[in-house]
Amino acid sequence: MTTTLDVFRAEVAQWMHEHLRGEFEPLRGAGGVGDEHYDPALGKRWEQELARGGWVGIGWPEAHGGRGLPLLHQVVFHEEYVRVGGPGRIGHIGETLLAPTLIEFGSAEQQQRFLPGIRNGTQYWAQGYSEPNAGSDLANVQTRARRVGDEWAIDGQKVWTSWAKESDWIFVLARCEPGSQRHQGLVLLLVPLAQPGVTIRPIRQMTGVPEFNEVFFDDARTEASLHLGAPGAGWRVAMALLGFERGVSTLGQQAQFEREMQILLAVARANGAAGDALLRERLSHSALTLRAIRFNALRVLAGTEGAREALIAKYAWSNWRRDFGVLAADVLGAAADRIDDDPAAQTLRRIWLASRADTIYAGANEIQLNLIAERALGMPR
Repeated sequence: MTTTLDVFRAEVAQWMHEHLRGEFEPLRGAGGVGDEHYDPALGKRWEQELARGGWVGIGWPEAHGGRGLPLLHQVVFHEEYVRVGGPGRIGHIGETLLAPTLIEFGSAEQQQRFLPGIRNGTQYWAQGYSEPNAGSDLANVQTRARRVGDEWAIDGQKVWTSWAKESDWIFVLARCEPGSQRHQGLVLLLVPLAQPGVTIRPIRQMTGVPEFNEVFFDDARTEASLHLGAPGAGWRVAMALLGFERGVSTLGQQAQFEREMQILLAVARANGAAGDALLRERLSHSALTLRAIRFNALRVLAGTEGAREALIAKYAWSNWRRDFGVLAADVLGAAADRIDDDPAAQTLRRIWLASRADTIYAGANEIQLNLIAERALGMPR
């Protein structure tokens, strides 16, 4: 029996097969800006192609330019997008993080100004949260913002800023009340990057690609009205934005992990590693753990479970992928240390190197365990 979801899945697959070709064929299966073969300019043209097809903002309310599709349709889109070979999304931060935050906290003028550019794939955003002394401990931010006439003036530094070099705007968590500490006195500002007060320095990773950047603000300016939520209440807005980061797009992330798993299994069969009993056991355990992570994400999205299930998600997937990177290197054997033109081996080597950071960014393991202990288990600080 064919369901409406089956029809929708076929629609996504057909559109992808028809459009992820020709000019866009080099993007097939590409991981995104962190992939050494990824062309950001082509990635932006792909975002605009997706927008023309109606695939950007599919879960946004129709009143804000979206399609208002229900949750299950969004899950199907993200999974089918990856299954067909859709590349990493350079518009991800704008579409899945900032846009829902604008819809919840932004003024009508802010929504009308910024949502169309995100929806059309013509405006790109970076996330200005982490600082040298405020990474996992985000409440320690020291970047300052002060009112100067009809503008905000910003001084400070952000680091590990994904895709800043390719972005037009950045949302910046800054301290706007002198003498305030921790979660108090913060503001979330929308700041243009193309101005004299902003300096962007790419950070080259061990993979050879500068996916991340340092961003310096030296009397950088933005309009007085470009704050989300009330000045001083920025922590609440910043945490709501991180909540959207844990949303339905995580299913797309897990679909990408599943694609990587299939690549690893194919390599293990081809080079004989699957014949090793210990490696075969590790491969089976990795595949089963990934399935459990997916089921946990589905029950969280379904709203049938509470905060405990949501709080374990980042800790679970980041540790899984770190271990998956080690497993990939062991399956490759001597080829893990070699440079060659084998696409599968290149993918697995990149995972091995890049996955070392998974348990650090977006909340280090130690921070995640504290959150689980305090918020899920009710243990004292």
